Amino acid sequence: MQSQAVTIARAQVDWTAARIRLALLTLLTLALVAAQTITAQARPESLAPLAEKISPSVVNITTSTTVEGRTGPQGMVPEGSPFEDFFREFQDRNNNNGEGRRPRKSSALGSGFVISEDGFVVTNNHVIDGADEITIEFFSGKELPAEVVGTDPNTDIALLKVETDSPLPFVQFGDSDQALVGDWVIAMGNPLGQGFSVSAGIVSARNRALSGTYDDYIQTDAAINRGNSGGPLFNMDGEVIGVNTAILSPNGGSIGIGFSMASNVVSRVVDQLKEFGETRRGWLGVRIQDVTDDVAEAMGLASASGALVTDVPDGPAKDAGLLSGDVITAFDGVDVTDTRGLVRQVGNTTVGKSVRIVVNREGETKTILVTLGRREEAERAVPVAQPGETEEAEKSVLGLTLTPLTEDQRAELNVPSGTEGIVVTAVDEASQAFEKGLRAGDVITEAGQQKVTRLSDLDDRIEEARDAGRKSLLLLVRRAGEPRFVALALEDE
Repeated sequence: MQSQAVTIARAQVDWTAARIRLALLTLLTLALVAAQTITAQARPESLAPLAEKISPSVVNITTSTTVEGRTGPQGMVPEGSPFEDFFREFQDRNNNNGEGRRPRKSSALGSGFVISEDGFVVTNNHVIDGADEITIEFFSGKELPAEVVGTDPNTDIALLKVETDSPLPFVQFGDSDQALVGDWVIAMGNPLGQGFSVSAGIVSARNRALSGTYDDYIQTDAAINRGNSGGPLFNMDGEVIGVNTAILSPNGGSIGIGFSMASNVVSRVVDQLKEFGETRRGWLGVRIQDVTDDVAEAMGLASASGALVTDVPDGPAKDAGLLSGDVITAFDGVDVTDTRGLVRQVGNTTVGKSVRIVVNREGETKTILVTLGRREEAERAVPVAQPGETEEAEKSVLGLTLTPLTEDQRAELNVPSGTEGIVVTAVDEASQAFEKGLRAGDVITEAGQQKVTRLSDLDDRIEEARDAGRKSLLLLVRRAGEPRFVALALEDE
């Protein structure tokens, strides 16, 4: 009986375990079905409803430019061709008639989008640059002439205006900072002059920089071709998160690498163009460079971050007390990681605003209040200093052959009046100095963040760095007046 009871108990346990496994399998199946349903909801089967909603706000842009006529059909045949004489005779005949020099009209196509019912249109600056006439074609086929309100070549943005008696369909800017890599996007425009076209893809990357100071591009694989320039990049809510500006391509066609200027940059530019007809960016008035690992070690910094001030010409920063060698670690309450981020943040700050800047100066943290100027009006000035004494000597150290700066060298090297320092006359090509770009003709004005006018000054800075346990020495080097910091490893004694 006891054995039979044990058998029954085991059977009950097995049956219970089987029911639990079945329940878990059922729950797993339901979870997978729910996940598929959510995915299907996140990516609609068709983008047609969204495209239909936003298409009326997208426009084609045609420009007309008068260009000088050429003197003839140059380049029609290669030099040495048996037809060369024939075409030269044809060219001379046209030139004598004056036909080859007649001005002619050149047309170009691009895209844009309406941002207000009263007719403001955004496009790329390069789409309308130099145009004599600009025509806007709407999705309905209606055409209207447009006038330029303002342009910003730095971000390649232009604001146009058309006059209309009836409200126009328009779209709004979204928050480009909320766009994530992998999000679905739609590009719209006039690719290759084929008319209104829609392409879809995803955000491939964020915060791309091409060549501009204020670049903040969204990279996308949505097809963008010639003619798409100036058109909008939409998120799935129908908001503009970018302006299609450039592609990376070996053949001029889309290979899935396109760039759209982020809407948070564009919207600020558009607001200024609408209000002032021009941009008004903040200006701090410093020259800066990134803090590299060796520079951080030479300065005793905890990390290689921030923006290192290399020069402070006349301007807001100098008036506020910023110094060459300061490392800017925070601007207006935001941490500074590199020079690119600082330049963008300063440019986006209102002209005339007083901001707090946190700097690391000789190991201590200081907060300085600076009232920003306007970048567009800034004039670069050279700091003036009294010329120091010179000494006739030559020294080789750290892979450099050095002499004090003489007046003859100042004229020969085009060194600004008032600049003091020691001159590099030769660089050992096997040295770290050569590897880091130092060359004959460079002028070293500071070492260890202190001025040097004599070779003995450099010896003192090297000795001080060794006594402090530093492995490298920070030099401020000027070439053609442009300063930069270079950290060189100290030689073993």
